[in-house]
Order: sequence, then C-alpha cells, then structure tokens
Amino acid sequence: MPEPVLVRLPNVVVPGMTVSSDDGSELLTSERVGPLLSAAVSHAGGRLVEWRIDHVDTQPNHSTTATFSTVVDWPQGRRTELLGVSARAGQTTRSDSRAEIFHDGDREVVVWIHPKDPDLPGLRRLAYPAEMAQVLGPLVGRDISADEVEIELLGYRPRRRAVARIVVRGLGACYVKAVRTRAVGPMRRRHQLLSGAGVPAPEVLTITEDHLLILRELPGVPLASALFEPTAPCTAEDLIATLDAMPPAVAALNSRSSWVASLDHYVEMVSRAAPDQARRLDEIAAIVKQGLAGVPAGTEPTHGDFHEGQVHVSGGRVVGLLDIDTIGPGRRADDLACMVAHLSTVQRMNTRQAERVQNLLATWVPVFDDRVDPVELRLRASAIAISLATGPYRVQEPNWHAETVGIVDAADTLARRAG
Repeated sequence: MPEPVLVRLPNVVVPGMTVSSDDGSELLTSERVGPLLSAAVSHAGGRLVEWRIDHVDTQPNHSTTATFSTVVDWPQGRRTELLGVSARAGQTTRSDSRAEIFHDGDREVVVWIHPKDPDLPGLRRLAYPAEMAQVLGPLVGRDISADEVEIELLGYRPRRRAVARIVVRGLGACYVKAVRTRAVGPMRRRHQLLSGAGVPAPEVLTITEDHLLILRELPGVPLASALFEPTAPCTAEDLIATLDAMPPAVAALNSRSSWVASLDHYVEMVSRAAPDQARRLDEIAAIVKQGLAGVPAGTEPTHGDFHEGQVHVSGGRVVGLLDIDTIGPGRRADDLACMVAHLSTVQRMNTRQAERVQNLLATWVPVFDDRVDPVELRLRASAIAISLATGPYRVQEPNWHAETVGIVDAADTLARRAG
C-alpha cells in the first residue's frame, strides 16, 4: 500500500487560536477549538456543519490530544467524520509531521481526519473491509471479498492504539491491533514468551509492515460479561494461578511505573477535570503513599493491567489472557489490586448486577489476602481506582462528573479500609 501524501501547512493562521505554551487542554476543551476544526475541514475540501468533543487525553504540562465527532459537507455529500487534534507545550514531534500542522504564532496544532492517525499507520487499512480482505486472504488460503469482512472497532486511544474484531463470513473471527512502530517488536516477544510457557495468551497470526497485529480469537467469554451470570465465572485461586504461571523471564523485561509511582500524575489529572475533588484526592494519596513508604518495586512476573476485561473464562475456569504488552517485573499485589479496583468501580450497573459483583469481591478478596499483604492490596487498589477516575472525563461520558465522584468514593473507601 503506497504511503499517503502528507502535507505540513505553511503557517496557516486560525482565528480564535491563541499563542500559548500550555499543554493545549484549555484550547481543545473550549469553544475556541471550533475555528481550528473548521479550518482543517476547509483545507481538506469540506465545510464543517457541527461538532462535539468525543475524547480528551491530557498529559498535564505536556500535551493534549482530543477527538471530535463532526458532520461535514463534502463535494460528494454529507458525512460524519472523526477529527483528531494534538497540541503540545513544547515543539511538535517527528510523528506530528505525518499529519497537517496549523500554526498561529508560537502555537502549532496537529490535525488529522480518521483514520489517518499520525502514530498508527495501520489504522488506515484497519478502517476499510477491502483493505483488510487483502491482509486476511493469505491467512485463510483464499481470496476474500470486502463483502465477507465485518469490522467492529472495539477501542481507539488516539495516537496510542486501536483494537478491532474482524469477522470473515464463514471463517470465524480474529482481533487486530493497530500499534505504534516502537511497540511492535516488544509485543511480539511478549506473546512468544507467554505462549512458550503455556500461558493462554492469543496466538499472533501475523504482523504487517504497517504495524497491525493479527491475533487469533481466544476461547471462552470475557470475564467482564461473565461477572453477572448466576454461576461463578472462575475462582480467585484460578486467577492467581494464571498469574503465577508466567515464566521467570517476564521479570527480566523492562519495568513499567506502577500506579502508586504515578499517583501524583493521576491526582493532578482528576483534579483538573473535577476541582471539587482535589482536596479528597490529596488526602487519599497521602494515605496511600504513607502506607506504602519503603515497599520495594518488586521483581515478580506480573501482567501489569489485570482486570476483568483482560481475562477470558469458560466452564468456571480461566482460559485466556489478553493485552499482555504490559507484562514485566512488579508486585503480585499490583495485579490483584488492579482486579479489585476495577470491580469496585464498575459503572451503570442495575441492582442485581451490583449485588453479583459485590458477592464476587466478598469471595475473592479474602483469597487475594492470603496471597499478598491485605493492607498493600487495598492501598494499591485505591491508587489504581484514582487512575480509573480519569476515564469518564477522558471519554466524555454524559454524566462524567458524577461517575468521577463515584470512583473517587471507591478509592477513598479502599484506602480507609486498609487501616
């Protein structure tokens, strides 16, 4: 597939943009972003009809990336489009130059129209059945038409990753990840490492030149959906055994910052979105940091993001483990705390579902307490809950403030139960 022609705009002045050295969050979350979106669409040959913010991801004092759902009139007709925008406190990066750059004085803002994400080259193919038919044909041993391919985009984190489930009619399903260039090699090695040790990670079917990972579908169903069934989806012992089956070589991989190590960062992010929670967040963070002072980073093989969305179950057992690009050295308490934090902050449940999740926590947590220090488990779960509190605002949930407060409530409860 030929590389697209990418244009760097020579000092396009956008009315309403202001010269600033901040991280761009103020611009991208205000009405002042409207003229920028209009200018970007106009440059592409269309006319912006309406827009709304869809997703915002801020790294305080560094950068902000947001996506916007728009309606655009093109010469060929009206369509909905997803526009991505990035702004930085400093200079643009090398990958920024793969998109269009608008200038206004010292401010440079990067704009692209989905699927032309500047950091995810494979997304340009993942968005189109005809393109994916060409990718998947060799894997099934015959030509596939676009009409046989159904693509469901499951998640998109702008400039970081995208995940889709693809069904080829009559041949089953696979999962496809669009990832950044530097992520491809490490992800392949991690899949091979776990598969070689018998850990039920997805098989990598192929990796394309534009950094698409094609993964075989795991058996079973996600624990996230099995939680609400009347029978137990799996046991706490089985969850622990799955983690403990990871080979020692995992501990030799590059380490990642734990949620506790990044706690101040998450507190700042949530406090920016919900200033009325800032004092509570500072108090919770103080409890967590005081309680875990002096606890080493850990050298056990860990998953790194172990929650109900990452586990597949069948017949009351764990049969699959997803998103293993986060594996590396750490503390088992962090993995188990991640599960506790996620289950403690599930949103929009009905009464029966909430009761089911609470029953699982009441059953699983005592078993987790036998494997790791109970105080550490709760304090780490509290820190992870604070990281989850960034989610409602980031994805612009309609009731994001109330959901954020609810998650902070859970973090508060977990921290205080540790005492």
